Amino acid sequence: MGDEPHRVRCHLDELLLDRGMTLTALAEQAGVTVVNLSVLKNDRARAVRFSTLTAICEVLDCSPGELLSVGSL
Repeated sequence: MGDEPHRVRCHLDELLLDRGMTLTALAEQAGVTVVNLSVLKNDRARAVRFSTLTAICEVLDCSPGELLSVGSL
């Protein structure tokens, strides 16, 4: 699988905009580094821990399906 592109897309930008929140504020409240959130936000993540996903969803009051979707390449 290596460097093959994946079809999972992150909608963190839209969720942050809808909630009037910055990436830095989310990082502080979720206990996740800004670097890790940036990797996720820019669709460069190859994996995400359930604990990270849970923390993000709790702070943004969203479901994993609102944060991530699977699209075409």
